[in-house]
Amino acid sequence: MKFSSNKLDERSRLSGMPGFTIVWVGQVISLLGTNMTGFALTIWAYEVTGSATALALVGFFFVTPMLIISPLAGAIVDRSNRKLMMMISDLASGLATIFILILYSADQLQIWHLYITGAIMGTFQTFQWPAYSAAITTMLPKEQYGRANGLMSLSESGSNIFAPLLAGALIGVIGIAGILTIDILSFIFAIGALLLVHVPQPRQTEEGRKSRGSLWKESFYGFRYILKRPSLLGLQLIFLFGNFFFGVPATILAPMILASTNNDELAYASVTSAGAIGAVVGGLAMSAWGGPKRRVHGVLAGWIFSSLLGSVLLGVGRALPVWIIASFCGAFFGPIINGSNQAIWQAKVAPDLQGRVFSIRRLIAWLVSPLAMLVAGPLADFVFEPAMRPGGSLSNRFAWLVGQQPGAGMALLFILSGLLATAVGVIGYLVPVVRDAEIILPDHDALPADEFAAQALQSEGKRAAMPASDP
Repeated sequence: MKFSSNKLDERSRLSGMPGFTIVWVGQVISLLGTNMTGFALTIWAYEVTGSATALALVGFFFVTPMLIISPLAGAIVDRSNRKLMMMISDLASGLATIFILILYSADQLQIWHLYITGAIMGTFQTFQWPAYSAAITTMLPKEQYGRANGLMSLSESGSNIFAPLLAGALIGVIGIAGILTIDILSFIFAIGALLLVHVPQPRQTEEGRKSRGSLWKESFYGFRYILKRPSLLGLQLIFLFGNFFFGVPATILAPMILASTNNDELAYASVTSAGAIGAVVGGLAMSAWGGPKRRVHGVLAGWIFSSLLGSVLLGVGRALPVWIIASFCGAFFGPIINGSNQAIWQAKVAPDLQGRVFSIRRLIAWLVSPLAMLVAGPLADFVFEPAMRPGGSLSNRFAWLVGQQPGAGMALLFILSGLLATAVGVIGYLVPVVRDAEIILPDHDALPADEFAAQALQSEGKRAAMPASDP
């Protein structure tokens, strides 16, 4: 008997943890190149414009398409081969980087070009994340979700350890064009890694079959799914408000450090690298530990500690050593927050629904991120910075806390945003439907597929009426 099936060839490729590890290594290399490019272009953009608002708009044009297209992307991911979706996303990002390289080499690159390429990359990244997240669910048993998500965070943050330092060192040797070339090669490496592995398609559940319909209907299925489960909705509202109060200081980190140090690129690189190291240590801890037994503690307590030891301390600090410590501490909890939350969703949502549900989940969590990016720059440039100059409206009240030097207004904005983000985590503990999310909702494999929806909803109603247990 002769076999020529592509399916047989696909199944002969690596899967499970070995396959996931190969994909993960490919993403580490790809993100190293991407973050080197991001660092180099951030320095270039600030030197050209001197504006925090211009830098904020780069992030705005990247995130906004992700939010607009998320519902459609989730439905397409659930209908398609998830490995193919990841490869197309990497390819599109590589082509956008080639476009930037051509313009830069011709001395024609302008700040608005970064807005366009950012929008293109953001559009295709919308497909990458739900496909990657759902692939973990089909490649690994749920006992390994926490560790795999820790490795995902490690791939995102680990590349940042060396990216700023490498980019800063290499700009003088190979220039921005050379760094862009490295980024393009890294995308090729990531696509090659995906070609070596097998990503199983999920088994279709009864709820998945019932949810099928037109692309428009499937695009908005994730909304209905989450709205019917208050615990999942509550978790994402934590991220909705938390991301806003985190997004404001994150947007102005570069201008705050650069303004406070007279454009010292090494100081900015040191702060971002410290954050990357903190995130790597947190990712290693999460991948080895798997997170707390009650994963909701990883989410809520993580928000509290990350905000206090990160944003607030960054604002209070007036010297590089304090900024480095704050950047490390704030980033350390990121993998624990995201890994814990991701593991909850992967355990509760059936794999054949995850593309649609996870896309809407990201949409809810990031809904206000463009707003944070839009308001952060103007707040820094036109409100807080002028107010903290000698004689400004806030300088007499807060000079003792942040000083009156350039960057002091942005430092005060860091402190205010950090305190509000801390409050979000505290409020989560006070709301039983959020605090007890893991108890309220059964795992997707704990019930027969055709009983899951009805019993989950019944469980929600009963549990919400019971007295809250201790966290």
